[in-house]
Amino acid sequence: MAGWGTPASVALGAEDLAGVGPCRCDDLAMGSTQRRVRRALADISDTFVPGSPDRPSASRLGVPDAFLTVAATELRAAERRQLEALLSLWDTRVLTMAGGGGFRRFRDLSQEDREAVLLSWCDSRLPQRRAVFQALRKAITSLAYMLPASDGRNPAWDSIGYPGPPGRVADPSPKEIQTHPVDRDTTLDCDVCVVGSGAGGGTAAAVLADAGLDVVVVEAGDYLDDGDFDGSELDGYARLYLGAAALATADQGVGLYAGSCLGGGTVVNFTTAFRTSDAIRAEWASQGVPDLASDDYTASLDAVWDRLGVSTDHSRPSRREQVMQQGLEALGWHADLMPRNVRGCDDAVCGFSPFGCLAGAKQSTTKTWLVDAWRRGARILVNTRAERVVVEHGGARGVRARTSDGHEVTVRARAVVVAAGAVHTPALLRRSGLENQNIGRHLRLHPVTGVAGVFEEEIRPWEGVMQAVYSDELADLHDGYGMKLESAPFHPSVLAMYSPWRSARQHQDLMGRLAHLVPIGLLLRDSSEGEVRTGRDGEPVVHYRLNDFDIGHVRTGLDGAAQVLEAAGATSVFSAHKDWVTYEPGRGRGRRGFLEAADRCGWGAGQCVFTSFHLMGSARMGGSPSDSACNPEGETWEARGVYVVDGSTFPSASGVNPMITIEAIAHLNASRLAGVLAGS
Repeated sequence: MAGWGTPASVALGAEDLAGVGPCRCDDLAMGSTQRRVRRALADISDTFVPGSPDRPSASRLGVPDAFLTVAATELRAAERRQLEALLSLWDTRVLTMAGGGGFRRFRDLSQEDREAVLLSWCDSRLPQRRAVFQALRKAITSLAYMLPASDGRNPAWDSIGYPGPPGRVADPSPKEIQTHPVDRDTTLDCDVCVVGSGAGGGTAAAVLADAGLDVVVVEAGDYLDDGDFDGSELDGYARLYLGAAALATADQGVGLYAGSCLGGGTVVNFTTAFRTSDAIRAEWASQGVPDLASDDYTASLDAVWDRLGVSTDHSRPSRREQVMQQGLEALGWHADLMPRNVRGCDDAVCGFSPFGCLAGAKQSTTKTWLVDAWRRGARILVNTRAERVVVEHGGARGVRARTSDGHEVTVRARAVVVAAGAVHTPALLRRSGLENQNIGRHLRLHPVTGVAGVFEEEIRPWEGVMQAVYSDELADLHDGYGMKLESAPFHPSVLAMYSPWRSARQHQDLMGRLAHLVPIGLLLRDSSEGEVRTGRDGEPVVHYRLNDFDIGHVRTGLDGAAQVLEAAGATSVFSAHKDWVTYEPGRGRGRRGFLEAADRCGWGAGQCVFTSFHLMGSARMGGSPSDSACNPEGETWEARGVYVVDGSTFPSASGVNPMITIEAIAHLNASRLAGVLAGS
């Protein structure tokens, strides 16, 4: 699960494509160059994942073709050229020599020498070379554990004890929403055009439609529901995630995950539903948004809580979380049940819900707010990407969009609500001509890294409720900054992405322990700030780096998670560093040696794996255009009638899973927008 890319600044990744066929990437490579690229990828893939008696090699499984197909569809033109240049030179003697392989071609080297060349990239002092290694490693190893063979199953699943996806349900509930068809160039008139349909856009659409306003929702992704899901990692990432779960920061330091379908992140998230804390509300009020500490905001939180059916009624810890809870209790640390937005959750399939909820229990916006909006007359367009907000004479006039089939869609509107997510919202605002210096800045990510414990008993960490237990023991290490300890389902691609690769044998052995692992994620409330820049092609590029303050907290969290796993009886513990950073409780230097090894490896890009599921702050609200992109009501400072209602508006990191906060802010500000439009 993570981004991969080319040496310079790629932000794309590995988990894709059900039914990948032969590579058809004619724009990526032609003729002899195409052959060199394909051959280089085959050699690299078979070095990472060589064949064995019980499974084919990565190339025989089709990894190179899948990789190139993703590159052709997800990379920008400049990035495809960079990838082609690198791979077309990979098998030259000069490049092999630069990797310590002597004056020979890569394909002529032994397996051991090929591994040494790859590790020279992994361990390089140059972050660009480390980025290349991590991009290739994540893509190839993830695909090698997801791509099906001719019988529909990945050959490695049996050897690692993984059952594979449960498959589609026999009698799924019918889809409740009828999307608005677009089969030609189209112009629509309405009161409000909402761009995006996730936590922010879906909630805003319902509130506005309920007020009697004519609403059009424009969603770039497809409408997928219970009957479309089969629990497959491959299919889920490809169809439900932004960039096919391939996004990453420019230096590959943080993989970025966001939904890209009707319902957005609410379709793929882990159903963890925390209210905005009083401390965060007070902090944001002091940063220029006083209404977030008001009774009106409390009422919006209550409305969201009720509509989503949030409770702990279905927070039944899986065996994975029971073990974590045992460790927390043995230490005397805080542990509690997760509040979750589900109705009728089915434990048997819940662990596969990051790839779509098979039980239809997850109360995403497709089950709640968007249904409300559609029933009140909202028109919902899918597979339609907003290209720009039309701004004339300082005010919103509508949206120009294009369908995946190439049809132009013009939506004429009195107001535009932007909820495209913290990566694409600032890019859309920039393409629309807005110039405020804070658009794209102040990005927060809640970066997550992990620690895993190996246990003698079989845990089967992909089973059970996605998240049911958490700990706030380390949540306030300094002035409200710290981290939550949470666990989550561990599927093969997740382990492949987080685990180190020091040799093919070591990696295969580690993957074989999957069924005996308990992972603990360290969800950091970050003070670090990143930036979403917009390239010449109008597309976003994300830059982010952890500061020393946050790294200190991650280090404390690493030690804390290790203590929990050790107290729970783990036989060994390892981290998500590029090196094999591990220890066995009761032997050697223990946790002290563990932390020392982590420090030697480093915490930067390509040294420790971080991912982000909570993208926030890139068009934040505030009291002044000098330090924010939007006013306290979410309206952009530059353009009247252009409102932002997604996680981009957060003044700083929320410190908790942000879905409830996004929906509450959208509920509050959409209610106020409805009042403005009703009186105009």
